[in-house]
Amino acid sequence: MKLFLDTANVAHVAEIVSWGVLDGVTTNPSLVAKEGKDGSPSSPQAFKETVLKMCALVPCVSAQVTATDAEGMQKQAVEYSKWHKHVVVKVPMTTEGLKALRFCREKGIRTNCTLVFSVPQAILAAKAGASILSPFVGRIDDAGGDGMELIAKILQAWEHYQFPTEVLVASVRHPEHVERAALLGAHIATIPYEVFKKLPLHPLTDAGIKKFMDDWEKVRG
Repeated sequence: MKLFLDTANVAHVAEIVSWGVLDGVTTNPSLVAKEGKDGSPSSPQAFKETVLKMCALVPCVSAQVTATDAEGMQKQAVEYSKWHKHVVVKVPMTTEGLKALRFCREKGIRTNCTLVFSVPQAILAAKAGASILSPFVGRIDDAGGDGMELIAKILQAWEHYQFPTEVLVASVRHPEHVERAALLGAHIATIPYEVFKKLPLHPLTDAGIKKFMDDWEKVRG
């Protein structure tokens, strides 16, 4: 399973890259605004600069369009794809988004269909040509559902039809989401920095290291 970081913080990306486990990044203008780039939540230049810095660190960076109509999405997709070969254009799951996905497929532009909440939406995104699709499991959980059940259903459909579209588990809330994604066979999980930092941790590991070090001190005398 590929592991992505969901962030607009380049330092966080560099930190996780140093672990040797990071395959990509997902980001969007909202995340850039949260980081306070350029002091403006609506700065296109800040977004581009952030994406380019991340492209220098990982081979896949999903950058989200801000247009809501197909023509606008297509224009942004062409622009984003010229920024760097590692850019994947993130397109929302709407009828206009489907039109943009088909356009991108015809132009050879890699895409990530975001805000997927059902199996029919996933199928439509795949048929329209999305390279990746992103079901938001945490938001489904927040609404009282089971987000990982949706992942299981999508992957079951994929077994029947062998869609080339990769299934990315998004809106991850805790390490258990990552564990269930791996057990179900999801292709990718995109993980917030705070959750990613929890993945290497286990109390028994800490206890084991402490015992080893205590024993070593005894050997040293």
